[in-house]
Amino acid sequence: MELATFLIDFILHVDKHLEAFVTSYGVWVYALLFLIIFVETGVVVMPFLPGDSLLFVVGAMCGVGLMSYPLALGLLFAAAVLGNQSNYTLGHYFGPKVFQWEDSKLFNKKAFNQAHEFYERYGGITIVAARFMPFLRTFAPFVAGVSQMTRSKFTLYDITGGALWVGGIVTAGYFFGNVPFVKAHLDKIIWALILVPGLFVLLGAWKARRKAAASV
Repeated sequence: MELATFLIDFILHVDKHLEAFVTSYGVWVYALLFLIIFVETGVVVMPFLPGDSLLFVVGAMCGVGLMSYPLALGLLFAAAVLGNQSNYTLGHYFGPKVFQWEDSKLFNKKAFNQAHEFYERYGGITIVAARFMPFLRTFAPFVAGVSQMTRSKFTLYDITGGALWVGGIVTAGYFFGNVPFVKAHLDKIIWALILVPGLFVLLGAWKARRKAAASV
């Protein structure tokens, strides 16, 4: 319970926690940030870490000189790409072992073929778009690995999505994070970064279910 309370407080007040860490530990903040982004994107059981809000706050701190903008940008981009690669590898390696292919009642050959075909055709945009969606960005690379999306195609979109996600949000924080209105309403902005993409995902899932039900 205490851990959950701390995580919620950290997510909603990441700016204060991060500033306190910089004040106390200096350059070690870069290692902490690398670890958070890597774990959020690279470990499928850690979808709740505050990726978007963290990147925005990092940009804001770079904007006032508390952190180095190019160093933060480079390290967080590397963490995002390597995290996705790790997640893809886990899915690629453990997916077949969990399902045990045709010998398992859990394995559906038709469903697997459909997932594989989907990721080969639309996996690129899925990997890129999922970067901006909490929870989905953790599961998308894992599913890509399970469905055996080719590594070369995955890597291309992993790098593209990572650059857009990290570069876009950190830069937005750099230029706008210290605007008085933004600072005064940062908690609401963080909630928006968490909830708005989630609502789009739920709406898309609802529409897909309706379409599937209508075609039956």
